[in-house]
Formats: sequence, structure tokens, C-alpha cells
Amino acid sequence: MQTVETLNEGLKRAYTLTIPAADIAKRVDAEIKQAAPTIRMPGFRPGKVPANLVRKMHGPALEQQALDAAVRDGVQALMAEQRLRPAMQPAVELVDGYEPGKDAALNVTLEILPDVPEPQIEGLKLERLTVEPTDDEIDAQVRRLAGQQKSFDDAMEGHPAVEGDLVVMDFVGKVDGEPFDGGTGSDMSVELGSGRLIPGFESGLEGVKAGESRTLNVTFPDDYNVAYLKGKPATFDVTVTKIQVPKEAAADEDFAKSLGLESMEQLRGLLKGQVEQELNGLTRTHMKRKLLDQLADAHDFDVPPSMVEAEFEQIWRQLDHEASHEEDPEAARAELEGDREDYRAIAVRRVRLGLLLSEIGQRNGVEVSQPEMNRLIAQAAQQYRGEDQKRFIQYVQQDPMAAAQLRAPLYEDKVVDFLFERAEITDRTVERAELESEIEADADNLGQPHVHGPDCDHDHDDAGHDHDHGHDHGDHDHNDAGAPVAAETQVTEAAPQSAEDAEGTVAADAPVKKPRAKKPKAQASEATETTEPTEG
Repeated sequence: MQTVETLNEGLKRAYTLTIPAADIAKRVDAEIKQAAPTIRMPGFRPGKVPANLVRKMHGPALEQQALDAAVRDGVQALMAEQRLRPAMQPAVELVDGYEPGKDAALNVTLEILPDVPEPQIEGLKLERLTVEPTDDEIDAQVRRLAGQQKSFDDAMEGHPAVEGDLVVMDFVGKVDGEPFDGGTGSDMSVELGSGRLIPGFESGLEGVKAGESRTLNVTFPDDYNVAYLKGKPATFDVTVTKIQVPKEAAADEDFAKSLGLESMEQLRGLLKGQVEQELNGLTRTHMKRKLLDQLADAHDFDVPPSMVEAEFEQIWRQLDHEASHEEDPEAARAELEGDREDYRAIAVRRVRLGLLLSEIGQRNGVEVSQPEMNRLIAQAAQQYRGEDQKRFIQYVQQDPMAAAQLRAPLYEDKVVDFLFERAEITDRTVERAELESEIEADADNLGQPHVHGPDCDHDHDDAGHDHDHGHDHGDHDHNDAGAPVAAETQVTEAAPQSAEDAEGTVAADAPVKKPRAKKPKAQASEATETTEPTEG
């Protein structure tokens, strides 16, 4: 194989590879030899079809397989010979004019990972802000838990519906003035403020009274799960048949026993443990942010533009998804456009920190063990239905990039823990409000907008941050027990090897996740199976 370097500029590389025709011909012969035993042809015993007839019948397909294998092996040989560590999957193009029996010329273009300078991890100093749970916080947790067990009673005549009320209704949905399939329902109930229905539907019912009819003007989100309704304006003719008001369970000894516990004291003890876990998560979040800030300030090196672009696209997709669920999606998107470069800077930071943490981990022997990886796979497989669980496990085991993505958050946490152990840490006890204020100030001090999800490394819960824009955080759960800190950097263990091993992952090979379970709505009738007004 002949190799000619055609570009060497910064992190960009390009090569022309020439694969001799003789090499391809040998591969074709090998393909024919391998396929011959499986060929069936009238007049010949199984496996005895002459090679020339196999070539005549299946030559083009076998030649294509041989060429594909030659290209794949040639690119892998190039990576090894030139000691290249691709940042993303190399782009491979067969030069026009190739014909069977001739040499094959390939253009290979890629960006390589930078040579990360030796990480400066000496002299790290961090402050650990700790918070003790208060009785008031535990009381609030008890009240919230009791509130989740609420039931509903019929409202007094003339009661206008407010947030938290249950509205029971009949409805007819229309697009372009015509009813659409599945857009009609009866006796459907929805708790106002639950966010279960498409934007504008629940808020349009506020103030309505039993027996009243209204026409609601709404727009289906751009990512709605019914293709012909995506982004469509619609009207819903609604007739309210009943309004019910919430009746919360009393937070007393009987309530604790209804949960299978012995006493309120035991319940409070369990909830205190959850609050402590949540506060520990906030403490870690603050320390991690400070650690990453110190690392970012101490290291500056070029990062592959393709990795930055991929990271930015991920951030932008999530932001666009969030904007689509705002009351005025177009206004929200217009506001985002003004901050586009700030979000691109966040992408640069994430990529640089990811490469840096990967380098630190590799230099210091940090790794995710096979038992840990097995646990990660088993946990992730729980998101799939029976047979798809097996397919998912096989998919991760066979696809290095899928495995790397699954492993990345744990690997990042282990590198961060390694750095915590080396840092000089001082402790200070503070109030929750101060810790939460510090976390938000850290994000502001970056000089960049705070990104929910892609660059968010604080816990996503109700503590200290209002989620008032109804966005979807994908597969991680929101809870009050200290959800794991979202990975800011998406660092991967042995990232260069993972990139080299990838051979064009086909996303469609991954099994389809089972739908996420939704909390049951009080007194929801079977009419709630009509999904058209629900959040897509």
C-alpha cells in the first residue's frame, strides 16, 4: 500500500492511499473460497460449485466486500503506521474512476487528538462547603411526601380551576379546522400545572368552571411524537364536566404507618438521610466546579474543531428542544441565537477538559474495572424491554464507542475523585442558601450562560434551582436524594483507542428504549389513552 500525506496543518491531516489491484484480487479470491461451501446450484453437490461459476454469479457483491475490507484494513494500517490518534471517525472517500481490476485510491481526512501537555495537578486547593440538614428541611420533605399522596374531592359549585386542581373534560382537537385522528376524548382528567399536556393547554384551563366550554389555541411541539402534528397550530374545543380540588394526606403517625413504617420518627430518619445525600451532592458539585475551573485556568491547548462542533451540536440540540417547549418557542429560539458563541465557548471548554481529564486518568492508572462496567451495562439495560435488554448488552459489548459513552461519566467521577485525594481541602460549614448561591455564582463567573444538561455539573433537583421551562433531561432521573452530578466533560477512558476502534457505528443497530413510566394521575379515566394533547 502506498501512502502520501497531502495535508499536515495544525490538527488536520489528509492522506492518499493506494491499494494495489493485486491485494484486492487476493481478497476477492478469499471471499470466493469462503463463500463457495455455502453456494447451492442445480447440478452440483452442496459446496462443490466451481469457483469460476461462483465468481460469475456473485462476483460484484464479493468484489465489493473485498474492497470494503481492503479499505478498512488500509485505514487501520495508516493509523498504526503514522501513529495517528483520530479525534473523530476519519472521512474516507474512494477516488472517482475506480474500476474492478485496477488499483484503488482513497482520500482519508481526519483531525487528530492534540498532544496534551503534562497536566499540572500539584498545588490544587479546594474548599469543601458542608451543610447540615435542618428540622425545617425534613418537615418540608414530610409535607411534600404527604402531598404526593393527595386525593381529590369535588369542588364547590362555581369554583374556578387553579393550579393543582383536577379538571375533568371532554374535548375535540382540530387542525386546519378539521378534527384529527385521536384528537377526541371524553372524561379525561388533568392536574393543572402537572406539565402533562402540550404547552398552553393546561394554562388555558385556569379559571374554568364546571359546565363551561372553552376553545384553546395551542401549537404542537416541533418534536411531537406524531409526525403530521409536529409544529402544527391546533384548537381544542373543551367542555369541563367536573373540577376537583386536592386533599392532601395529613402528615401524622397514621400517614407514616400507611407507608409501611413503624412511626413518624422512622420516616423522618429516612428523609433526613435523603436530605444528607442531596446536600452531599451539592457539596461535591461545588468542589467539582472549583476543581474544573482551576484545571481550565492552568491548561490551554488546541482542541479538534470537529470535536468542538460535535459537542456544540449536542448542546444546541438540547437547547432547541427546551425552547420548543416554551410558551413562545420562536422568541426563545431568537434569544438563544444571541448567545450562540457563548455556548460554543462552553463546547470548547468541555472538549478541552475532557481531553485533559482523560490524560490525567491515563497517566495515573485510573480505570473502570470490568465488574464496574458490567454493573453499568446491567443498569442501563433496565431501560429496555425483555429481548431488547439482550440486544442492548450485545450492542454495547460489540461497539467500542457505545461502551465508551456508557463508561464516560463513571470514569470522569473516578478521575475527579483521584484529584480530590491529591488536593489540599479545607472544610467550612455553611447554610444551604450560601452553598446554592456559590454554585450559581460559579456558573455566572465563567462569563457564559448556564447550560442545563450539556454543561451542567450540578444536581438537577428542587434544591436551589427552579425548573420552570419544562425541559427534558433525557435518561437521568430527577429526584431529591442527590442525583449524580452530570458529566461536564464527557471524558472517556482511553479515548484515542476508542476512536481508532470505531468503524462507523450505525445508530439504528441500538435497541429501542421502552417508554419511560409516567406517574399515574388521580382518577384518570381510560380516555387518557387519547394522547394527542399530551406532552410529546
